Parts: sequence; structure tokens; C-alpha cells
Amino acid sequence: MPFSYRYPRPAVTCDAVVFTMRADDLAVLLIKRKDEPFKGRWALPGGYVNENESLERAVARELAEETGITSARLEQLGAFGDPGRDPRGHTITVAYMTFLVAEPKITAGDDAAAVEWHSFRRLALDEAVATIRLAPAPAVRRAGGVRRPVKRPSSGMIHLAFDHAKIVARAYRRLCELLDDPLRDRTFNLLPSRFTLAELQRFYEVVLGRALPPRSFRNRLLEHRLVVPAAASPARKPAEQLYRWNRQR
Repeated sequence: MPFSYRYPRPAVTCDAVVFTMRADDLAVLLIKRKDEPFKGRWALPGGYVNENESLERAVARELAEETGITSARLEQLGAFGDPGRDPRGHTITVAYMTFLVAEPKITAGDDAAAVEWHSFRRLALDEAVATIRLAPAPAVRRAGGVRRPVKRPSSGMIHLAFDHAKIVARAYRRLCELLDDPLRDRTFNLLPSRFTLAELQRFYEVVLGRALPPRSFRNRLLEHRLVVPAAASPARKPAEQLYRWNRQR
């Protein structure tokens, strides 16, 4: 005889935080909600987990249905279960995140009225999480990557539905942790497999929201052997030298 669970069951959903770099700006993929609650508001792609469906399959399905993205490598970020986070009732969401090196084609579908990339710095995060403290690894900290608040514009902010501001803030903190320890194992890539030091520095600056001293930043990366030259190319100028992460460090 099947076991009968006698207690109330919260609903379970999945949401996805998708980052990419657009014209030297950190961007987050958002959908405009077609239905209530929060009809017409921007939110993260996501939805309910079906019966007998895994979390990984659910978030991949919702991302594909609402945005058209089908090949993202998603990493679980955490669970958010405040009883009041969804006006429809107690709903627990399991959030995932990814960073897309190449910007994919996006198409709104299912219960998404629209899908667009929005600047991370235009998102109105709760006061408790709007100033995110960074603790970079030694190679970055000595190069000027000290603790600084995230800079935000004073107007034109986007207020997300549900508690998605907290989820995005958590994902951003995770993204910064990956910058602190770029050799840490992860599901997705932050950069192409090969890059110049200028490209690497610009990526750090865009994510952190501030300029870094070029010489000290690059020297520290090389001194700590976080990056090593890729296949040598005699025709390349020093500034065009390609590097890769030193996975054997």
C-alpha cells in the first residue's frame, strides 16, 4: 500500500539566473510575466516542478520553454523557502545559475510575455543585499581588488517579482567567488578557453564594477601562475599573447 503523507506540502519550483557579458556590461536574462501574480513584472525564468520530474530536468525545461535556451550548463545555487515569498501559497524554489560566454538567441514562450537581457546594475536589489562585500583571493586583492560596494544608478531601476532580487544577489556573490578562485571546479565557463590578459582584466572589471591597476593585476596573475601562455604564436605581439587557466597549478 502506498505511503500517504499526512502533512501539507509546499509547492516546488525552479528558477534560473543566467549571466552573460554584453558590450562591457554584466547582463541578466529576465522574462516579463504574462500572468498573475506580478503580471507585467520582470522575473527570472522558471516554474513548477512536475510530478516525477528531477530538479535539473525541470529547470532546463522551464528555461527552454520561456527563453528558447536549450544548451546552458546550470549549477545549483540554493533553495529559497520563505513562506511569504509567493502570494499563491507556500512555495519553495530551487535556484540555478550559469554564465554564457556566447550570447544565444532568445525567444519568449510559454507564460513569458517577453524575454530580454538587462544590466545587472539596473536591478533593484534589497538594501540588505545591494552592497555585496567581496573578499578576493590574494592574487586579485594585492592587485587592487579590495572590498567595495556594488555601484548602482540612482534611477531607472528594475524591481523583480517574488524574491528574485535575493536570488540574483546570491548568484552574483557566487560569480564573485568564482573570480576569487578561478581554478575552482564549476559546471560552466566564465571565459573562452583562451584569452588575452587585457580581456581577462576587462572581464574582472565589468563584473566587479570598478577599474583595476593593469600592471599589478596582470603581474600578480602571472606570479601566482593562475594563467599560463597558451600555444606560442611567433607572429603575435606581447599584448596579443593568448593565455589559459593553469589547471595543473
